[in-house]
Amino acid sequence: MYIDMIRHHMVDVVVATGASIVDMDFFEALGFSHYKGDPFANDRILRNNYIDRIYDTFIDEEDLQVCDKAIKQIADKMEPGNYSSREFIREMGRYLKNLSGTDSLVLAAYEESIPVFCPAFSDSSAGFGLVMHQWENTENHVSIDSVKDFRELTMIKMNSPVSGLFMIGGGIPKNFAQDTVVCAELLGKEVPMHKYAVQITVADARDGACSGSTLKEASSWGKVDTKYEQMVYAEATTVLPLIISYVYHSGSWKSRMPRKWNELFK
Repeated sequence: MYIDMIRHHMVDVVVATGASIVDMDFFEALGFSHYKGDPFANDRILRNNYIDRIYDTFIDEEDLQVCDKAIKQIADKMEPGNYSSREFIREMGRYLKNLSGTDSLVLAAYEESIPVFCPAFSDSSAGFGLVMHQWENTENHVSIDSVKDFRELTMIKMNSPVSGLFMIGGGIPKNFAQDTVVCAELLGKEVPMHKYAVQITVADARDGACSGSTLKEASSWGKVDTKYEQMVYAEATTVLPLIISYVYHSGSWKSRMPRKWNELFK
């Protein structure tokens, strides 16, 4: 579904967690799988069999370590220096392009020149691969610069007369995308708030968490205009297919010009 959104130019930028981009998408693009499991399984037995549990999903730890090492291989071939997660994920797409595997979000974004940002990139399988890379290359190595991430995403906002956010869940990616308006202001640039915002979440505001903060709250920071905002309190897999199906069948994407924001940084 997310791949279809990219292939049909429904989105211009992706901001996600490292787990989504690396441990799920890139992992499966390498030919590995997630398996239906049981949240009540005996975790000690799973550990003895090198099986990792993600709530009710199982993955093979040996497969995941292959994914870690693939990240290391990508880093080993890059020129030493500081890179944004966008730059590194683009290299991941180039790596997948040379494989005869299945389609993936990372590959689709690479081919469509759509930037993918992971502000907490090392909090994933990528972190292990990059640590192994730096361990062997203590003086000259690849590092992920989260500040460069922020600057690049803010540059995209500054070049976008109108912008909207479609947020699944919350956490760091949500706040990261919203903060670009404030960052642009601090750089002396007058940019409008994100005009449109939709968030699908099961979190609420009772504990004050980032995931449950409302879009109206973001308006007080100057991040999101509340004229066209909508909080959708629902489990994403139940409503997301309906929303994307509506957008796809309405056909409005057919007249959209692809932005190809990766070209901005050449």
